[in-house]
Amino acid sequence: MPVIDPVDLAARLISVPSVTPASGAVFDVLDEALSGLGFTIHRFTLGEAPDGPTENMVAIRERGPGPHVGFAGHLDVVPAGDGWEGDAFTARIADGRLVGRGANDMKSAIAAAVAAVSAIEQPSGTLSFLITGDEEGYATFGTPRIIDWLNDRAIRPDMILIGEPTSETRLGDTVKIGRRGSLNFWIRTRGVQGHVAYPHKADNPVPRLAKIVAALSALHLDDGTEAFPPSNLEFVALGTPTAASNLIPGEASAQGNIRFNNLHTGDRLIALLTETAQAVDPGCEVRTRISGEAFLTPPGKLYELVTEAIRAECGIAPELSTGGGTSDGRFLIKLCPVVDFGLPNASMHKVGESAGVDDIETLSRIYRRVFAGGLEA
Repeated sequence: MPVIDPVDLAARLISVPSVTPASGAVFDVLDEALSGLGFTIHRFTLGEAPDGPTENMVAIRERGPGPHVGFAGHLDVVPAGDGWEGDAFTARIADGRLVGRGANDMKSAIAAAVAAVSAIEQPSGTLSFLITGDEEGYATFGTPRIIDWLNDRAIRPDMILIGEPTSETRLGDTVKIGRRGSLNFWIRTRGVQGHVAYPHKADNPVPRLAKIVAALSALHLDDGTEAFPPSNLEFVALGTPTAASNLIPGEASAQGNIRFNNLHTGDRLIALLTETAQAVDPGCEVRTRISGEAFLTPPGKLYELVTEAIRAECGIAPELSTGGGTSDGRFLIKLCPVVDFGLPNASMHKVGESAGVDDIETLSRIYRRVFAGGLEA
């Protein structure tokens, strides 16, 4: 079997545009690489716009009885935005860094994992790649559908490594052993539109919305735990249908998000949000969407494998963290222990997104150690 160059494969993946939700050609590139390594490839596309169509891939290489080690990741990326030097979807190397949308989050990690597998012997056990085209979106047709596919076939990994960019200032300094939950919410207050000079003939909803915002912002959710930082509620948008200076609007709205630790569940927070908002304005509308629940992977073999591999390749002991955003670990934890570990994340989602060539190569060696150790019974 060929030994794959992780930087070359990352460049080829980057050079196929795959803004979320992704499907098609970018999966063809990965399919070719994994097929050449003896993996059986299963691809399925689900859904329609706006949350689809989303393509998913489950690639499996089974070599007899033994542990099942999985790697999870996503080929979709956020839009490029303006201000790039050159084409965001044409990978290039500059000053020792691979530049292009997806270089950091997370096509380079997928390439590093494929290269790692190409460089190890697998006398027994099972390796799998669980790759979605919808992690940057709402994941409606992404990783949850991969889990359905696995459950329908009674396939269950013993551990899953997720290649999200978790490192902070240098490769290996941070591993994510859990993630906070995420709850999006939208609040709408209604009134009666009218002229600002005749307020008695109107009903201004803005003051009521302001009181709701103040009441929710004043909530003290918790002080955090030993493993998690405190939960936080943040408003991200406020608005009315018009900005006319002489018009009292007929409605006003606010949008926000709660990042919460494992002291809460999404349903209990929805109840708290609704109760607090409707105590101010019983007629207000509260809509919510849970992006994922908080989770924590208990200490075990996967912790040890990742930590020891980082020590061996980077010479440091990583911080075990639950900070930052969400990942598809919020779904995959239902199958088995999961850990997120990948590149330094300073450039993810930014114009000029990039990853150090040396870091990609080192990451591949770390993954190789994890995969090899995980396959040992």
